[in-house]
Amino acid sequence: MTVLRTATRETILAVDIGATTIKFGVVDADGHLVEEVVRMATPYPCSPGRLVDFITEQIALSGCSRVGVGFPGDLREGLVVEPGNLSRPKGFTSEIDPSLHAEWKNTNLEEAFRSASQQDVRVVNDATLAALGCSEGTGNELVFTLGTGFGIALVINGTLIKIRDVGAEVFFEGKSYDRLLGEFARSQDEVRWNGLLVRAVDNFVAEFSGDIVHLGGGNSRRVDMTLFSDSAYRIVVNGNDATLRGAVKLFDL
Repeated sequence: MTVLRTATRETILAVDIGATTIKFGVVDADGHLVEEVVRMATPYPCSPGRLVDFITEQIALSGCSRVGVGFPGDLREGLVVEPGNLSRPKGFTSEIDPSLHAEWKNTNLEEAFRSASQQDVRVVNDATLAALGCSEGTGNELVFTLGTGFGIALVINGTLIKIRDVGAEVFFEGKSYDRLLGEFARSQDEVRWNGLLVRAVDNFVAEFSGDIVHLGGGNSRRVDMTLFSDSAYRIVVNGNDATLRGAVKLFDL
């Protein structure tokens, strides 16, 4: 699969790693997609080595020398702290494999990609990449990614602020945000999923004094916007590919 037919020095390969699908898109210097986004199933069981090999092949095919990657877990000083759903050997509906989870812990994913591809690869949390792609640059902006799991990022007056990854945190009835606001929960009961999403968003807006809420990810289109009609904050629904647009900004940080 060739992602980009004619690479230029200005183009960047954007990679959005999800627990179900990995999206690849080539963006220009302004963050605009220059070719159709390619979606491929996330390989399972998904060890660090398997993921690096899988994505490195696409980097080589793309012809791009710069790559921005969004990772669906928590990173701290470049090391994986929490791999999210990637430590589940058969995907989101399977249980965490302790040995696979341990293999992910403290992996320097950026260094691994750079070594394998010999290209300039930069890796951030997927919600962070989404925030870079859709933030407007004014006020306190909260960015929520709604996909297989649930992600959050904060941007204040255009500056990305490091906050905790909440996916694995207990949210309600002893279950995590990922469990209650991820795709599996939505597929079981969309009405309940929407109600819990409003509760979660309201809570985080109160915690971080949010002015603007951005919804992104594949399930953003499934949100019942009427439930937010009385909200004091402004809410913006971004396309599924907003995360990819943020890749170019990784090279401006």
